[in-house]
Amino acid sequence: MQKKFITNLGLILLLNFLVKPFWIFGIDLTVQNLLSTDYGFYFAVFNFSFLFNMLLDLGITNFNNRNIAQNSQLLNKHFSRIMVLKLLLAVVYLVVTFGIALIIGYHGRQLKFLLLLGANQFLISLIFYLRSNISGLLLFKTDSFLSVLDRILMIIFCSLLLWGNITSEPFRIEWFIYIQTLAYSLTALTALGIVIKKSAFKRLSWNRPFFIMIIKKSFPFALLVLLMTFYNRIDSVLIERLLPDAKGAEQVTVYASAFRLLDATNMIAFLFSVLLIPIFSRMIKNRESVEEMVRLSFTLLITIAIIVAAGSFFFSHELMNLLYREHIDESSGVFRLLMLGFVAISTTYVFGSLLTANGSLMQLNIIAACSMIISLTLNIILIPRLQAIGSAYASIITQYLSAVVQIIVAQYLFRFRINIRYLSTLGIFVLGVIGINLLTHRLGYSWLINFSIMLVGSFVFAALLRLLSVRSLINILKHG
Repeated sequence: MQKKFITNLGLILLLNFLVKPFWIFGIDLTVQNLLSTDYGFYFAVFNFSFLFNMLLDLGITNFNNRNIAQNSQLLNKHFSRIMVLKLLLAVVYLVVTFGIALIIGYHGRQLKFLLLLGANQFLISLIFYLRSNISGLLLFKTDSFLSVLDRILMIIFCSLLLWGNITSEPFRIEWFIYIQTLAYSLTALTALGIVIKKSAFKRLSWNRPFFIMIIKKSFPFALLVLLMTFYNRIDSVLIERLLPDAKGAEQVTVYASAFRLLDATNMIAFLFSVLLIPIFSRMIKNRESVEEMVRLSFTLLITIAIIVAAGSFFFSHELMNLLYREHIDESSGVFRLLMLGFVAISTTYVFGSLLTANGSLMQLNIIAACSMIISLTLNIILIPRLQAIGSAYASIITQYLSAVVQIIVAQYLFRFRINIRYLSTLGIFVLGVIGINLLTHRLGYSWLINFSIMLVGSFVFAALLRLLSVRSLINILKHG
């Protein structure tokens, strides 16, 4: 399993590093700088559309990923019925989302955007469900391709409108949303074709008892997704709602600027979980020890997370100044805090995946519920006083509390050995990376050269501490 994890992790990271940075820094960033306030408006509505996307899935995707990984023979039977259920849930999602939007005062252009973004949320949910079948079968190469297909299509379509001189009109935020809809639709059709072929699908099947059974089994997953979505995505919605109109729009723009790079780096951690949930599920069913896999995945991810978080903290102003034209000082302060949370987020992707694969949903839901309450409370207290940076404080506190509790629960359930030497090495690495950043930030070269020296020095330090060992990875690839 370690060999399968390393080889497929390498592939999925390679594809995503080739495609998604250009999307984030070439396309999405260009649109934000070009449209500024309009982008902030879009960002707030987008995050609102995200809050209730649990209703599109009800935890079916995570349940299905674990279930198909352990019982691949059920793919045909479940797929023909779950597709019907997904369509029914789309109707429920739209009714609830628009109902809440009207209650809190959304109107006019906000509702128009919400309809388009709600449709996109359905397509995204459908893609993730279809991919859960593919990854559940451990077809990671196919899943890796699908993980970047939508972004490849968006890059092509946006590039034509931004730089292709095919229209004399200025680029509009509505076009940005339409392009996403088209790209998600084409990706969903591609994934659907693959799953139909693998499942020998013949026709959709209405089966009310099955729907009730699936919803009951997936409900704990649904509750987990809902709670995690609220404490991860509600920040910008609260900023817009809790601050006066003009100030709210400005601060959402500031927060969106800082959040973009966290969202980008978050994709790295998310890709780990895409592989880890089915792998952990298969290993747990076969009664194999997961300790070495946990240590391998955690070490790889936390090493990257520490370097990224420290570098972002010390070079925050330079990075924001490179990317944006407005609100540099404010966004760099928010960015500095948000990126410190990446270490905690990475930790939860490993241990959260392990607990999900183990079926420890009650523990995860309690953690997520407490995290949501803490996040809401801190946001309501801090946003009126500190604005966007108050929300960043709320985020980092919530993320670290959640990560620590997940580690404690995993340790209790799996009885992992407490390796003092390993923990000491991690501590030394954190201190060393901070020292490297303090040193390189004060060098007399341009900041890009200083930043590059920091990255190289940090990875070399990780290798010297044997947190990253090329020889060990080669041995895994050779012998499994």
